[in-house]
Amino acid sequence: MTSHATDLLSFAASACMVLIYQRYLRWRTKRAPASSAQDVMLAARAAWVGSVMRERRDILAVQTLRNSTMSASFMASTAVLLIIGVLTLSAQGDKLSGTWQMLNFFERAGAEMWLFKLLMMLFDLLFAFFSFSMSVRIFHHIGYLINVPLDKASEAVQIRRVEAQLNRAGIYYRIGMRSYYFTVPLLFWLFGPLWLLGATMAMVFFLFHLDRAPRRDTDLMG
Repeated sequence: MTSHATDLLSFAASACMVLIYQRYLRWRTKRAPASSAQDVMLAARAAWVGSVMRERRDILAVQTLRNSTMSASFMASTAVLLIIGVLTLSAQGDKLSGTWQMLNFFERAGAEMWLFKLLMMLFDLLFAFFSFSMSVRIFHHIGYLINVPLDKASEAVQIRRVEAQLNRAGIYYRIGMRSYYFTVPLLFWLFGPLWLLGATMAMVFFLFHLDRAPRRDTDLMG
């Protein structure tokens, strides 16, 4: 355990940076919902559902949901390929661990820590796969719900249900993408603990700009 202290501390520091950013993002969203790109998309999806269901724009609904389903399916399939790659890499750990740690400025990690790093990456990719799979599942159900004829007595309730399901699918898709982003620091961790911390800081900086809703035309370019 002592020999792995540097790697474990860097992993804990990286996780703390991500958690602090998520706390900050939640605080900023509650304080100013319009500043969050996620809240803007939630409102946009709700408006889109209301427009499609009231105006019976069935073709538009089918095409949009098909594109969303294809995107989530592609990302889920990519996650499976990456999982297979990580499993293959774990089987060759004894041969590759020395090469990957040539840029490590601290004591080289042993075989146990190498496998632990790959295990963390595997869990992250599995989480991404299940998130995208849930997104595909919900998009599939919405394809039926959104084309149900509206009943005047319960029109508002029907629309709100579809809005909630569509936003739920979008949240799962966002979680899957976040899991993909977290794979980058975990990948750099294979080179050493300092690379993990640097990649985490770069990722948080990237997410800070990505999660901010654009206020001006210049913000569209980040």
